[in-house]
Amino acid sequence: MDNTKRLLGKRIKELRKEAGFTQEKLAELIGLETTSLSGIESGRHFPSLPTVEKIAKKLNVELKTLFDFNHLITVDEMKENIINNINRLSDDKVTFIYRFFDGFKN
Repeated sequence: MDNTKRLLGKRIKELRKEAGFTQEKLAELIGLETTSLSGIESGRHFPSLPTVEKIAKKLNVELKTLFDFNHLITVDEMKENIINNINRLSDDKVTFIYRFFDGFKN
């Protein structure tokens, strides 16, 4: 959840800047204190659904666009996620993934 919170915050900041809004202006438009928006953008706070909906509306994007943040994930984070998740998979899925990756070694 912390990673999602951080990435959502980075995505909101990215879209806010693309829209040409300062933190102060967007906070005013959605009825938040600037410090609250700053907390969201820095990943310290997770916004409520109504707040996320207001942010999307004021940034003129679909709600799902706020959660389209794969481009913000570093390669090191991707590797860490793969390693963390592979331990939770069944043996059949691990075998499938092994064969898949084995095809890329050449």
